[in-house]
Amino acid sequence: MKKLSLVMCCLGLCTYLSAQETIEPYPKKTYHTQRIAENPPIIDGELSETCWNEVEWTGGYLQWDPDEGVAPTQETSFKILYDEKHLYLGFRCFDNDPEKIVKRMSRRDGFPGDWIEINIDSYHDLRTAFSFTISASGVKGDEFISNDGNNWDTNWNPIWYAKTLVDSLGWTAEVKIPLTQLRFSSQEEQVWGIQSTRRDFRMEERSTWQPIHRNDAAWVSRFGELHGIKGIKPQKQIELQPYLLGQLATFEKEEGNPFATGADWRLTGGLDGKIGVTNDLTIDFTVNPDFGQVEADPSALTLDGFQIFFSERRPFFIENRNIFDYRITGSEAGGSYDNDLLFYSRRIGGAPHHSIRNNPGNRYYVDQPENTTILGAAKFSGKTNKGLSIGILETVTNREIAKIDNQGVQEKLPVEPFANYFVGRLQQDFSGGNTVIGGILTAVNRDINDPGLEEIHRSAYSGGLDFLHRWKNRSWFVSGNVIASQIAGSEAAILNTQTAFEHLFQRPDADHLQIDSTATGLFGTGGTVKVGKTGGKWVFETGATWRSPKLELNDVGFLVNTDEVNYFFWGGRRWTQPFSIFRSLRVNYNHWSRWDFSGKNLYRAANTNAHASFKNFWSAGMGFTYENLDITKNALRGGPALRRPNGTGFSAYLNSDSRKKVNLYFNTFNAWGFGKTVRVQNYSIDVQVQPSNAMSITLSPGFDRFQRLDQYVAQQDVNGKRRYIEAEVDQQTLSMTLRLNYNITPDLTLQFYGQPFISRGHYRDFKRVTDAPLAKEFWDRHYTYNANEIQFDENEKAYLIDDDNDGAIDIILDKPDFNFFQFRSNLVARWEYIPGSEIFLVWTRSTTAADDPEAGLLDSFTENLFSEKARNIFLIKTTYRFAR
Repeated sequence: MKKLSLVMCCLGLCTYLSAQETIEPYPKKTYHTQRIAENPPIIDGELSETCWNEVEWTGGYLQWDPDEGVAPTQETSFKILYDEKHLYLGFRCFDNDPEKIVKRMSRRDGFPGDWIEINIDSYHDLRTAFSFTISASGVKGDEFISNDGNNWDTNWNPIWYAKTLVDSLGWTAEVKIPLTQLRFSSQEEQVWGIQSTRRDFRMEERSTWQPIHRNDAAWVSRFGELHGIKGIKPQKQIELQPYLLGQLATFEKEEGNPFATGADWRLTGGLDGKIGVTNDLTIDFTVNPDFGQVEADPSALTLDGFQIFFSERRPFFIENRNIFDYRITGSEAGGSYDNDLLFYSRRIGGAPHHSIRNNPGNRYYVDQPENTTILGAAKFSGKTNKGLSIGILETVTNREIAKIDNQGVQEKLPVEPFANYFVGRLQQDFSGGNTVIGGILTAVNRDINDPGLEEIHRSAYSGGLDFLHRWKNRSWFVSGNVIASQIAGSEAAILNTQTAFEHLFQRPDADHLQIDSTATGLFGTGGTVKVGKTGGKWVFETGATWRSPKLELNDVGFLVNTDEVNYFFWGGRRWTQPFSIFRSLRVNYNHWSRWDFSGKNLYRAANTNAHASFKNFWSAGMGFTYENLDITKNALRGGPALRRPNGTGFSAYLNSDSRKKVNLYFNTFNAWGFGKTVRVQNYSIDVQVQPSNAMSITLSPGFDRFQRLDQYVAQQDVNGKRRYIEAEVDQQTLSMTLRLNYNITPDLTLQFYGQPFISRGHYRDFKRVTDAPLAKEFWDRHYTYNANEIQFDENEKAYLIDDDNDGAIDIILDKPDFNFFQFRSNLVARWEYIPGSEIFLVWTRSTTAADDPEAGLLDSFTENLFSEKARNIFLIKTTYRFAR
């Protein structure tokens, strides 16, 4: 009752404080453009053509950051013209000291140094917009803006043209945007939303043409308006981009292994395309795609059993992905459930479900694909002038075969079935975008006719309905969704799902769950409801989210856990105007609680954190978390729920002035379990060096140490009783990430990424879980084996345990110590020789090794870094974009 009173008090206080303030948007500005009579401008940055005299300059930019509403240090003006095919923009960025204009360079979408930007809401739906940015050095950036400015997708890469020039008054930019890259209605006279932002790098100042409050929850709906566009016709976009790729791979030759000859090569090609069905709706497709130029995933190794979330990096799947984003919770309070998605594109083209191991000792060799081949994919997406957003994705993946050589006799075995993936998403705007109602449907169908693949789901479907309503100038909102899933397969496949880490129906204390070994399907539900205020000085969000025990999304989605109901609350105070030593300041409070579907309270925690940027352009933050209940259903991998020690956590970061040639960022997280039962340490540093405008170097060393007295090791039956074995673990992880970017020109870049990673773990003081796994005292939950009950066999490298102390060995445990090393690197030369057409030269190097756990961390690190057992891939890829 006391906890409920505290929750209601926090909610009531935030609601009261939030209700006391009202944000009134600035009056909307208007700019009138004209159609070019003749001779459009030449895009050279000079703004010298006579057509520019046909329209007036507009300016009056005001600061958005740091001093909202104050005149900026430097003035800015722009003009807009158009014809039947293009939109033209001319920018004059005044600067009283042109020699100090910062002309840093980067790859596309790096947004370096001084830049100017235009956002165009050509739908005029007050929710979405197209963003075009050009830096003083000539580097382009482009983003698709959705959800009224809460989502900026840098993976949208339209074809457009821009040039810049520095002169005695400052710098200028001249931009030409083909109308095929925009989406607009067929009305005779158009009204578009527009916004322009300028970054003054020396002052770390951002000013906007249309004033907007820093603490406003909206962005696109606050744009000014562009008038005067008449008589243009919607443009149907047609783009075709074939590619040709040659690749050579080298690796260590293995004697007797017919598949490890030391080298292999391939020559392949494919086609990407974009076809405008209407001006509003577009089909994107890819045939035999290849993503060899994509940067490798960072290395990671965890002991908790949960899936690791890796972000999507493949261009086809990340462009326009915002419309397929269906995050079940997405709360400001955060939580492990925040990564749960109905659509997680990394499932498509991932590693085959079935894996066959080499056994060189028996002359048994396997050559199997690392990833499933994507035969083709297509997206149908866009938004109509009636406010209907449509997204449909269809993908087909190949049946994958592993080649086997068993003592000279070769055979082929299937490891992945032919599969089809479908995602459909609809959203409809009402009331000018203040209300949005949507739905999603996903489907996976596999052709499982091969022996050995019966344990894979034959089909998996999921769907959801969602709504969002905002009011009071979009400062307040209420949103929610409900989802459902249905999987089908053999009895073995469904049994595997019921006993998988995310479900664990076999838990002996879970009376509300029951394994059905004859089931050939599972149906589950989930959802979220939340309410909050995101505009103004006082902000908050609160809600609840649930995942039923039978919910399953991992065929094409991402699901961390099931059988839980989570409550969350977040509230904060924001100071967006400079005061005292601060440019801005935020202070937040969060708390969480979790129950399973039997009503058992599993988790309670509270957190407070603060984040500040200072007038000397440094920034810092810190947070403190207190956990006063932590009962885990997953720790014993199907065993009973186990109480974990209560504890505290502390995080902090410090960032130096990012304008300088050398920028330092330090971050740390430390956690302590009461009674010295858990210790977590994380330290990382980013050192960014800018030797010249064309080059940037970032070095990011990191060290993690994880110590726990009750780390799960194994489970085994002893005399008809299940024993859950744990031990004290000491895991130390060292990594070093190096990034180098060098711009020869804005369109010719050289990029290097490299990360050596090593993680070593030692186990000792083995123990078993007692019959009281929920006891409040740690040693009532665990019994540590003494010297008479456990011995280590040096020959077998295993622990021998006499569990019942009768002189007989009951449990044999292989030594769980590990020393894992991995090195991944990419060196990419990229040349965009004409807009939209590119040549890539790529060298990828990777090494993975299991070293002696007794070896020193640094010794293993340096020895394996330069190993001759590395795999090298040399690749050349060329694309050419045909566009109309």
